[in-house]
Amino acid sequence: MGATAGPVWGRAEQQDFRSRVRGTLLGAAVGDALGAPVDGLDLDAIREAHGAEGVVDLAPAYGRRGAVTHLTQLTLFTVDGLIRAQVRRDTGAWHPPTDLHRAYLRWAATQRDWGPDERRKEDGWLAREEWLYARRDPSRALLLGLGDETMGTLDAPKNPGAAGPEAVARSAPFGLLVGWEPQLVVQLAVECAAQTHGHPSAYLSAGAYAVIVHALACGEDLDGAVQRALALLAGRAGNPPVSDALQHALGAVRQGMPSPARVEELIAGGTAEGLLAAAVYCALVGEDVRHGLRLAVNHEGPSAAAGALTGGLLGALYGETALPPAWLAELEGRPTLLELADDFAMEMTQGPALHGPAGSSPGWLARYPRA
Repeated sequence: MGATAGPVWGRAEQQDFRSRVRGTLLGAAVGDALGAPVDGLDLDAIREAHGAEGVVDLAPAYGRRGAVTHLTQLTLFTVDGLIRAQVRRDTGAWHPPTDLHRAYLRWAATQRDWGPDERRKEDGWLAREEWLYARRDPSRALLLGLGDETMGTLDAPKNPGAAGPEAVARSAPFGLLVGWEPQLVVQLAVECAAQTHGHPSAYLSAGAYAVIVHALACGEDLDGAVQRALALLAGRAGNPPVSDALQHALGAVRQGMPSPARVEELIAGGTAEGLLAAAVYCALVGEDVRHGLRLAVNHEGPSAAAGALTGGLLGALYGETALPPAWLAELEGRPTLLELADDFAMEMTQGPALHGPAGSSPGWLARYPRA
């Protein structure tokens, strides 16, 4: 698996890219935090707790406002794994799915351990962030998939019956590999999703979501990004449920005013492709980021996943400055999210200046060890 030589990075291009990286990660986290307090509640219960319009602002979850779930935690470790993969490329031992699997195992350790183990220098800086050592209702598929050292592959996936949205919701960072060809973005996201979610609908939804983010990060509009995903899915075994769900989302845009009922219809049974379709719909019909995210979380279904997926799309499309500042101000882990986003953008645009045959930055290799 390889990448293209990538774009030529002028200053304006670097600034636009960094804004989209920040927007994607912060947007996904804000959507996750908005949906977390009402995750799994039916619409009547949401309205009873939050008023006739449902949840319209951040509300307490896990003991605080702005708290994120395991979906944001895993997205951060996806970014960490991608940076580590780029750093390890210099050694010639380059296999990104393995680097991502190691990153996900570092997340799994946060779900078991009391706190960071400072003796493990090979963990890098992210695994030493104490706030990540909180168990935020991870699904059984995640814990089983990452419960041992064996890496799931497409030939031997973990949890072959798991069709939930968790693998999709951690896959936005793959789309930020803007120097990669779209088909390689799909392939990497699919292979990494199979490490925990082995149902074809789940891992193909992850690939579709990643390549939609990829197109948005490259400056395309959302409708064009979805069409690109449909074209890339067409030749893959097991794709009809995912393609049909995306087509359903595009058709729903023309079927009247947005409503919770429409979102619930798209989500169907809470499968990966249903959440992907709902996120595409909410991002397409939302008047702005705030409206799109509110629509994404007020329904009977996995509100945190729907919010995270929608936020990732809107953030990639519009960049960080389009996100509601009052929500960002209360977002759990925002300093970590920003630091990681900027590190990712710097690695993607300035990687050869940070590590390579001509010399490496000791500080960078301490943050992202090659081990």
